Amino acid sequence: MRTPLVAGNWKMNGTRASVAELMQGLAGETDGLTGVETLVCPSFVFIQQVQELIGKTSIKLGAQDLYVEAGGAFTGEISGPMLADAGCQYVLVGHSERRALMGETDEIVARKFAAAQEHGLVPVLCLGETLDERQSDATMAVISRQFLAVVETVGIEAFRNAVVAYEPVWAIGTGETASPEQAQEVHAALRALAAKRSAKIAADLRLLYGGSVKAANARELFSMPDIDGGLIGGASLQAEEFLAICQAASS
Repeated sequence: MRTPLVAGNWKMNGTRASVAELMQGLAGETDGLTGVETLVCPSFVFIQQVQELIGKTSIKLGAQDLYVEAGGAFTGEISGPMLADAGCQYVLVGHSERRALMGETDEIVARKFAAAQEHGLVPVLCLGETLDERQSDATMAVISRQFLAVVETVGIEAFRNAVVAYEPVWAIGTGETASPEQAQEVHAALRALAAKRSAKIAADLRLLYGGSVKAANARELFSMPDIDGGLIGGASLQAEEFLAICQAASS
């Protein structure tokens, strides 16, 4: 049985005051949720603050990125050991914004995935196609390439301790959302792709959907058999909205 996961990607947002307010709104409510795991991924500068505010709640802490090396002369980068030492349990790898804006290739994403696991972090591998790719019927070719680039590097066994998030690029921050049927189609194909390597790992692998998920559409999305929660962007910055999405995943 796969436990749903709802992860909040705060991106480059927040102040110490807004983070404190948001965590205050979440911390007292998430323990009342059953059958769902909750994760927040703040900007690096707020990780320590969030770790302290999480306290004894069930909320998990994650980061938005990491570097491929464990340490050294890499000014401005953050390593896996640093994140683990700061209390992180998860880390996003391969988010579409990093692929598109920072030029991360499939090879770099695969190396980051491996680095995360090497240092005890659970990678959340982000996959997704652009609008042009969807309109040219290349969705599964793109998703397969991105997924298999990691599988070929670390092996399918690595996905025993990993999460995959499907985020169509055309639905991130645009207000557009893949229909539940569109999202399910890709999730089912992803699970089938993994099953070619290991039926057991495929069956247990948590597949999240991300892309303008809101309280209003979360329940319908999460009702699909191969959607195991969501990677939430803007809506995760509002405690009430994020909690409503978590509730949708727990029901």
